[in-house]
Amino acid sequence: MSETSVSFRCMGTTVSLSADDPQGVERARRFLSEFDRRLSRFRADSELSLLNADTRPSVPASALLRAATSAALWAAELTGGLVDPTLLDALETAGYGRSMAGAATRSLDTVLESAPARSPAAPDPRAVWRDVMVDDRAGVIRRPRGVRIDLGGIGKGLAADAAALLLGRKGPFAVDCGGDLRLGTPRSGRPYNVAIVHPLSGRMARTFPLANGGVATSGIDRRVWPRADGSYGHHILDPSSGEPVWSGLVGATAVAPSALEADARAKAAVLAGARGGRAFLRTHGGVLFHEDGKVERVDLDRLDSRVLDSSQAA
Repeated sequence: MSETSVSFRCMGTTVSLSADDPQGVERARRFLSEFDRRLSRFRADSELSLLNADTRPSVPASALLRAATSAALWAAELTGGLVDPTLLDALETAGYGRSMAGAATRSLDTVLESAPARSPAAPDPRAVWRDVMVDDRAGVIRRPRGVRIDLGGIGKGLAADAAALLLGRKGPFAVDCGGDLRLGTPRSGRPYNVAIVHPLSGRMARTFPLANGGVATSGIDRRVWPRADGSYGHHILDPSSGEPVWSGLVGATAVAPSALEADARAKAAVLAGARGGRAFLRTHGGVLFHEDGKVERVDLDRLDSRVLDSSQAA
């Protein structure tokens, strides 16, 4: 059976789907477009935006919105509150109030030169996310008045896993949601060769084999903007301060059984800095990208790691 592949714009990025089942590919394409339409915070009429605008403490929510919110809360639990879905107000205050799809990129070297002292992020001691409740039996989401939810921290990973369910029933598959990957075992039995691009150079920094599972990369290079005070902002916020984090890392790639878990671990690694980031990646493996260009591979089932110069890490 021949492979069917499609690529299209969705969720502010390019999404690619490949599988042996043409009908499954089309179902997954339609699902992802619907996922974006219903859960984007940049659409005023999306279910997520309507939830965030609703002043009631308990709001009826569809199964999709409840599942996505539950996934965001799971990611917060996994990361000890570092990946916090209740930072939407802080994101907008920092300058990320509208989609930056297609926006001009900025030199990270310039951004890093003007960045404040480096320090790892910490969870918000108030842990507001713990007050968000998903009640599937009643079909509602409950949260304190004024608390708004952002699904950007886990959305692409969750979407990739959901699309995989539509593709994985008939043979091998690959889902790429803007760099968040969900892979099913190739028909050849040989693993895929996954390539990682360095956030600083834009060149391939590392490749590794993976036959089945999820891969996600998080970094401060994706969305960077100038602020009124002359500093720069980006979309990965320290929950304890509501400000962009400057942890000494510019990015991280995580491997996990699911793209959702990989997404959460990659973002948490960037927030936690090198020492904390290693702890998040050791469970399944991954890569840390340091500000000085070094690439640190954190291997599966190992408590040590190798630091490689980016020029030698092909």
